Amino acid sequence: MFDLSQMWAHWVSWLSAHAVVPLLAVLHLDGLAGDPNDIAASLLIATLQVCIIGFIFRPLETWFPAEKWSDRRLTLVDRNYTLLMLLGIFPLFTYLVLTPFSHLFGGADSATSSTGSPLALTHWVPWFNQHPFVLFAAYYVVYDFVYYWMHRTQHAIPWWWALHSMHHSTRQMSCWTNDRGSLVDGFIQSMILAVVGLVIGVDPDQFAWLMLIGELVQNLSHTNTRIGFGKVFERVFVDPKFHRLHHMLVDPQRPTLHICNYGQVLSIWDVLFGTALYGMAPRPTGVGDPVVDADNNYGLVGLHWAALKRFWGAVRRIEGWRPGEVAFGEDYRPIPVSQLDLHAFIHEPPAEVAVEPPSAGSNTPQTEAALG
Repeated sequence: MFDLSQMWAHWVSWLSAHAVVPLLAVLHLDGLAGDPNDIAASLLIATLQVCIIGFIFRPLETWFPAEKWSDRRLTLVDRNYTLLMLLGIFPLFTYLVLTPFSHLFGGADSATSSTGSPLALTHWVPWFNQHPFVLFAAYYVVYDFVYYWMHRTQHAIPWWWALHSMHHSTRQMSCWTNDRGSLVDGFIQSMILAVVGLVIGVDPDQFAWLMLIGELVQNLSHTNTRIGFGKVFERVFVDPKFHRLHHMLVDPQRPTLHICNYGQVLSIWDVLFGTALYGMAPRPTGVGDPVVDADNNYGLVGLHWAALKRFWGAVRRIEGWRPGEVAFGEDYRPIPVSQLDLHAFIHEPPAEVAVEPPSAGSNTPQTEAALG
């Protein structure tokens, strides 16, 4: 009988023995705390993710575009960075940091959980042990809930926004945009989510699949498409139309309009906590702050250097720790947006971009209520 798990284990072992272990030996990284099989598994998962992005999500942008671009010049840096992250940086990060971290803080009481945490879900609800798929779904609900609040914090704390703004700065949001982000920001996120995984008892192998699901949904939600999930499912799951509004340019007439739609996979958190926005036509994406918008002039190295300069300008000042939406002024000092003229942040979309006008339902009571 066909056994997918056994075939997966065979692929992981083969790739580890024939590629990963020899490469680690050449780089003198063998013998560290991580398991080479973790790199092999990460590479296989990353390859699967890249194939889904390239062969499914990318064609959707051609068939159902939210914006029509005469060229995709600004998406190239995001594509290259995605390939570098998924096929290089993240597998090594898993091997060198995440797995040793899990082994260091995880316990060995398998009767409690795979991580030995006394707060593991299986410790409080032993029934989960007999229903692994329900357990995985429960893990994901907790994981996604934490991600929602972490994402809101990324926007609320100026020094964290200084890093996260690199992700939002792209003017051409596409299926490759999800992995566009500061390495420092990625490290902070990964460690927070890894700690949560350890606390609730997620096995390292399950954690990899939790992340894959989250990443694939985010790859889809960042696509330049006008795809939606319908009036019922859009209240539960994040779709491209929903997340695109999270990346919209600031509207001086409605300055809080873009403060919305923080969910990763489940949009229900936005609905429950009053940050959901529906009923808007596709809008131009990017940031109005010219300091952050300048990211579009840089390559991979320049992007990270610009984000680090903003971070250093914010984290060393008291203004960088005061919650609130900010822009960056001279010497990257955080300036509350409430003190600025947002009309100065307007920049017309490039000539090759055709953006739909606001829909007739953009000012419906439902939409206005969501803004509150």
